Amino acid sequence: MKLWSAAWSNGEPIPQRFAAGRLADDGSVQLSDNLSPPLAWSDLPPGTKSLVLVCHDFDVPSSAADVNQPGREVPVDLPRIDFFHWLLVDLPPGVSGFDEGQWSRGFTPRGKPGPDTGGPARQGLNDYTAWFAGDAERAGRYFGYDGPFPPFNDSLVHHYLFALYALDVAQLAVQGDFTGPQVREALAGHVLGAATLSGTYTLNKRLRAP
Repeated sequence: MKLWSAAWSNGEPIPQRFAAGRLADDGSVQLSDNLSPPLAWSDLPPGTKSLVLVCHDFDVPSSAADVNQPGREVPVDLPRIDFFHWLLVDLPPGVSGFDEGQWSRGFTPRGKPGPDTGGPARQGLNDYTAWFAGDAERAGRYFGYDGPFPPFNDSLVHHYLFALYALDVAQLAVQGDFTGPQVREALAGHVLGAATLSGTYTLNKRLRAP
């Protein structure tokens, strides 16, 4: 299997139009275009009955004590955890890619609807659901794609992994408002093949390329 994007090469920085947050010209942090990226894939294994796409950031600070605090940085050696940005299941194997902005255009306060997509695929809850749970203006259920928005003071550049899985079942055994850990558990024993694409993103001015 192969997975790629026309917008960046594997391991390169993700363009900011695909992020949920960006740095403004004055150095402040604001919402970005939050476009879902263009993706394409090929060479599915024989017997593929459906596809699952997962995007997660594995560099999220395990403690929020220093997150987005002016005058200090999140330590680089702080243990890191997963943050799921996109869960898309039950994609038909005849689908071979997505256009830019096909699944997301702009950041929707309280979240985009789901899990239904208007087609055969279903979308799960991304982890902005938990992140904004205590925010009176943004609390809600965040389905589908919402892009990178790492802490502006993190000393670590974040890595984002898009993983496409070819399955031997037409429907993944997850129901309702399913989450990243539930998708991972349901994949066990059904994966015929997989392909990945990675990218990086940071809002730390010290770490950004000139």
